[in-house]
Amino acid sequence: MAEKTRYSDEELEEFRQIILEKMELARRDYQQMMDTLTGRSGNDVDDTMPTYKVLEEGSMTQTKEELTTMAARQQKFIQGLQAALHRIENKTYGICRVTGKLIPKERLRAVPHATLSIEAKQMQDRKA
Repeated sequence: MAEKTRYSDEELEEFRQIILEKMELARRDYQQMMDTLTGRSGNDVDDTMPTYKVLEEGSMTQTKEELTTMAARQQKFIQGLQAALHRIENKTYGICRVTGKLIPKERLRAVPHATLSIEAKQMQDRKA
């Protein structure tokens, strides 16, 4: 029996649904982060006493920096999911870009935007 070189249309549809669900959650999380960063969430301390405000400014700056970093990561994650959807359309989804072999389904279910098999990822980590 020849080794499978790509996932079937049914399997690709399963992965598409997983990706769409993850993308919806990721976009919702990203929007909440952006609402918080831009002050649209309404949970600000602008109306607290001046003493508390001085103490909170350093904490707020750190929180905004952390939120900005998290939002950037979330945006990168969403872009990875979008790229995975394009690979599904092109029927190249699930093929390791280093080894050319199929990435196991278990890995794709856990990390649907993966482009490397565990083997290739470990090789890459060893080089770094």
